[in-house]
Amino acid sequence: MLRAVIDTNVLFEGLSTKGDCGDIIDAWAARSFTPCVSTALAYEYEDVLGRKFAPTRRSQVLAALKALLGRVEWVPIYTRVRPLSPDPDDDFVIECAYNSRAVIVTSNLKDLQVAESHLGIPVKTPAQFHNLLKD
Repeated sequence: MLRAVIDTNVLFEGLSTKGDCGDIIDAWAARSFTPCVSTALAYEYEDVLGRKFAPTRRSQVLAALKALLGRVEWVPIYTRVRPLSPDPDDDFVIECAYNSRAVIVTSNLKDLQVAESHLGIPVKTPAQFHNLLKD
């Protein structure tokens, strides 16, 4: 089964709107791929979603996150690769992908392309990953 680390921007977008990101979150819920998440990345998800959603939606979104996190492969981080990205928060994503041997799905190619060029980790846009799920 396809293994992927979903960047926080894709998770946020997927819980906010329809489109490729929304379809990826639906595929996550349907167990159509194996989402790989480290403890640090899970905390990052919770922090970002808790800050970006209005208080009226926050509890619903955090409940959805809890349900999604019940459908992941938890990844222990044995090998650290920091600092690698210009954004230190992106290093959580890179380390999780490196330790799980999974593809990174992100809308932030600029900062995460370094994972592909330095470590050989495939980096896909939501549209590219959504196409992989259809195959």
